[in-house]
Amino acid sequence: MVAAIFALSLGAWLTGAAQQPAAAPLPVPQLPPQTFVEWLAALRSEAVTRGITEATLDRALTDLEPLPVVIERDRSQAELVLTLDQYLERRLTRAMIKAAQKMGAQHRTLLRKVSAKYGVPPGVIVAVWGLESNYGRFSGVRPTIATLATLAYDPRRSAMFREELFNALKILDSGDVEPVALKGSWAGALGQPQFMPSSFLEFAQDFDGDGRRDIWKSTPDVFASIANYLSAHGWTKGRTWGREVKVPAAIADAVADAAPLQEAGCASERVAQAWRQNNDRDESPPHESQGVTRRRRASPLSRLPELPGTARLQLRARVRPQRGVALGPRALKRERGRLRQASPKRSAAPPLTVVRRRRPSQSA
Repeated sequence: MVAAIFALSLGAWLTGAAQQPAAAPLPVPQLPPQTFVEWLAALRSEAVTRGITEATLDRALTDLEPLPVVIERDRSQAELVLTLDQYLERRLTRAMIKAAQKMGAQHRTLLRKVSAKYGVPPGVIVAVWGLESNYGRFSGVRPTIATLATLAYDPRRSAMFREELFNALKILDSGDVEPVALKGSWAGALGQPQFMPSSFLEFAQDFDGDGRRDIWKSTPDVFASIANYLSAHGWTKGRTWGREVKVPAAIADAVADAAPLQEAGCASERVAQAWRQNNDRDESPPHESQGVTRRRRASPLSRLPELPGTARLQLRARVRPQRGVALGPRALKRERGRLRQASPKRSAAPPLTVVRRRRPSQSA
């Protein structure tokens, strides 16, 4: 269970999920030439052509107003990405781990059934559940239709959120949830798994057999939806994420070169814009300039042969001196030999030993 939470925390960090609060909001783009009422009327007409019923549109769009707080949240997203250690210190707390063990034990029977069907380990399901909704305690409070309509009307990312708004209307049309219960985050993520509407339509499951895919209140549906999502994205049944081992400091340092912080996407665009404003310049920050590359330290891993699968040292887990890489016992033996070959001046390979932890008395 601890390993699963750690692995999912790592995945969230690598994809840019862990970020610090912004120092200052960015400028708000000009609004579209249409008023919101005119824009909504055009959207409604298009929704009808997409097969959404008039009854659903009446319930969802009547008296709809944009939400200024959603635009404020969108403009004040984090600009500085946390390091992996900072992120794990915040998210992988003792309380989080204890709660995972408790919830895994409490829902053991259900988790085993879901795992048997979708091939995803119970601990991984609980880990996603905990990281996305604090084990079901939070599933979002913003009205999703109004939230997505606000973001779709705003010009910054209108195309993406317009499609998600149509998907949310399809969810209402399917009868899975009533409009008053269709709530989520300020960005439109739904329920305990925090699925965007497009992901809901593709991956949400009705595991309890009540005829509805309820990722807000039905724990069986939540677990099955998480597992189905992971299975559909290539999770291999019977394979776990790895094991924590000790590595030499030189190899641990090389991970920063092999897996650097994200420098592309929304976060880096906001950083670049803030940099230009603070420096009163039109050009991009140095790392984004044409023809400029970062100087990196030579990686000890560059001397090693290509490593297969889970034996890939630099991409597998939290790595600090004496902490974290994903290698099984056989891979450990192979790596000792490879490290000897890569370090001919040393009589023995650098230390590479398994960190053994006491297993919790109860786990999923």
